[in-house]
Amino acid sequence: MSRGAGSTPLLGVVGAGTMGSGIAQKMAMEGFSVVLVDVNQGALDRGLNAIAHSLEAAVTKGILDKPTATIAGERIRATTRLNELSHTDLVVEAIFEDLAAKRDLFGRMDAICEPRTILATNTSSFRVGQLAAATTVPERVIGLHYFFHPAKNRLVEVVPSEDTSVGVFRRAWQLQERIGKTPIRSADTYGFVVNRFFVPWLNEATRLMAQGLGSPSTIDAVARETFGIGMGPFELMNVTGVQIARHAADTLGQAFGPMYAPSAELIRQAETSAVWDLSAAPDETPSPAIAERLLSVVFHVASTLVEDNVATVDDTDIGARVGLKWRRGPFELMNHYGIERAHRLVSTYAHAWHLSISEQLERHHRANRAFSFLLVNSDVRDGIATLTINRPDALNALNETVVEQLRSAFDEAEGRRDVRGIVIAGSGKAFLAGADVRFFVKNIEAGSLDRILQFSTAARDLLYRFQTSVKPVIARVHGLTLGGGLELALACHRIIATPRATFAFPETGIGIYPGLGGTQRTTRRVGTALAKWLVLTGQTLAATEAEAIGLIDQVVPHEQLDREVAAAIDAGIVGAPAARSVPTAYQHVAEFFAQYEADGPVPDAFKSLRHKAPIALRIANDLIDKGAGLPLDDALRLEASHVERVFQTRDAYEGLASIGRKRPVFEGK
Repeated sequence: MSRGAGSTPLLGVVGAGTMGSGIAQKMAMEGFSVVLVDVNQGALDRGLNAIAHSLEAAVTKGILDKPTATIAGERIRATTRLNELSHTDLVVEAIFEDLAAKRDLFGRMDAICEPRTILATNTSSFRVGQLAAATTVPERVIGLHYFFHPAKNRLVEVVPSEDTSVGVFRRAWQLQERIGKTPIRSADTYGFVVNRFFVPWLNEATRLMAQGLGSPSTIDAVARETFGIGMGPFELMNVTGVQIARHAADTLGQAFGPMYAPSAELIRQAETSAVWDLSAAPDETPSPAIAERLLSVVFHVASTLVEDNVATVDDTDIGARVGLKWRRGPFELMNHYGIERAHRLVSTYAHAWHLSISEQLERHHRANRAFSFLLVNSDVRDGIATLTINRPDALNALNETVVEQLRSAFDEAEGRRDVRGIVIAGSGKAFLAGADVRFFVKNIEAGSLDRILQFSTAARDLLYRFQTSVKPVIARVHGLTLGGGLELALACHRIIATPRATFAFPETGIGIYPGLGGTQRTTRRVGTALAKWLVLTGQTLAATEAEAIGLIDQVVPHEQLDREVAAAIDAGIVGAPAARSVPTAYQHVAEFFAQYEADGPVPDAFKSLRHKAPIALRIANDLIDKGAGLPLDDALRLEASHVERVFQTRDAYEGLASIGRKRPVFEGK
């Protein structure tokens, strides 16, 4: 029997090795029931043991509490019976890299699973189409290539074959977002996106060593510095397996030629089953050729794979930053070093291998033009324009480029006659986690307060465009929504969220206040007292709590999200909803904050106020009080008039610069 629409999907994983057990663990941690299958009971036991140890480690590190970890483990049902996958919504194959074995498994799953079940492969060696051909319904087969360790690494490459249906691709993509992954799209080709340039990078390190340009420890040290990473290529191969690197290079070499093929040194090391020796101290003055060659191979391969339409510039860089933890992606690195130098490095490298340079890189070189990045995707379908902020590795945080691209996309959508409504969405696990804090810190340190004010003005103007649009503007919220992200959502005519969405204004805890309408639009949705509670304390609300007090309009299962968003647009509702009365459960909160004074006593029930920035608290409290009696436009201008003042405080810098490092200590200055 098929599972009903709106029910939580049942997921399956075949193969209980390191990757399969990690994938199952991540699914379970995100609230899904999982069927984990392995024909070998011993492998199944080892996989379950690995999951248990990993969950225990998460508890020790404070990532999960004990009850949550226990429940996650209980969501996994292990079995040696493949037919227990029959009612699953998605099955991920994660067995060993053997084409015949994988094709046989897909044939059997095709016969066992319901027609609606998506059959996915985690292969890193074969094309998805090779496996889809073993089924009677290739339209439902897709690649989902996870990265080590899949319970921790957020990247997944979503790889449709030429037969994969659009509906299957969308369902698979949404499921990856729901399990907290950052998906990027890849064409169905060997190596997909990340391994296409990462494996040659590993391989090139072994060539550098063989040519006497540096020891493994020296090459690793240069790579760490050049790419902003924690482990160099040799240490990474030691951790993930030298044999795996050799096997991946073999596959790419057969597909793309000698430059990709494993070096003699890599082959010899793989055959010994030994790890690379990293005991020697790195050279104090390493050869500059090390960094240049490592950059050269990455620049060449990345520009080639984009030229071949394997992936976009943006997804290639997201893959490097999220999947490999590089500080910058290949195209950001080209911009960083300059297009002239990048072109010179690639020219030298390509000439040595008798390869051509991508026409894309040639065009940028001729024009001396840096690569640009599309941070807002626009998709118009059935009269609805969906504008998706695409900075998943930065939780879609607003910066100058995002604001400008979002404004441009919104202007275009609003001006189209065939568009009857506009949806604002975020990619990855977050809707939008506020403004880019690094931008604020950098400009405060540089004494460039004017740039912060210009950014704030541009962002406020954009949100005002949302608010005053004659077409329905809907915030489609499926994840983390903080600060400026919540302010953006509040500027939309309706906010529709999934149960996993969360909402908060963290600003007073980092020395500032919500300056993009947060102190005013919140008041008009939930009233003065609850607005103070949210803005001053930074209280995090689950979606159902936010709906109960009227902060958002509707909470629906993820499966129904797009349908309900479309229904809201069809209803043609514009303008903000009226504030609701305070629910009984929140009366005690409203009573305290109705009488709140910034310098008054704070009961233990609201002790978080004691750790907020005093100046920010006073400004926000006054803005809520004064703005409540003004027309909204006047209230928004009042709020904006204090932004410069708060960013000039020492507390603002202390709070913003402390994020991710320590708890800020505010002095009220």
